[in-house]
Amino acid sequence: MPTYVVLMKLTDHGVHNIKNAPGRIETAIQAFEAIGGQVLSFYAVMGEYDFVSIVEGPSDEIVMSFSMGLGATGNVKATSLRAFSKEHFDKAIRQLDRLERLDLAKEDSAIDLKA
Repeated sequence: MPTYVVLMKLTDHGVHNIKNAPGRIETAIQAFEAIGGQVLSFYAVMGEYDFVSIVEGPSDEIVMSFSMGLGATGNVKATSLRAFSKEHFDKAIRQLDRLERLDLAKEDSAIDLKA
C-alpha cells in the first residue's frame, strides 16, 4: 500500500477540547483501519504542527477522503502527503535517463531535464 505523511494542526475548537484528544485519536485510528488503512506511527510534536502520523492507505482517494473527514470534525486541519521510499525515489531518478533519450530532451523542448 502507498505510504502517506499526515500533518495535523489543532483548531481552536480542538485546543479547547484537548482533554478529549486521546480518545478522538484512538477513534480516528480505528476508523482509518476499518476502511483498509494502517497507522504505522503517530506522534504529538512541537512546532508548526501538533501531530504527525505515518500511514499506509489503499488509495490516494481514500486517504484524501479520510483527511477531509478529519478536518470536518472541527478539531484538526489535516494535510496528507504521498510519501515515496528511497527505493521508489531511486527508481524515479533512473527514469530520467529514459526521458533524456526521448525527443523531450531536445534543446528546443519546453522541458529542461538537465536543469
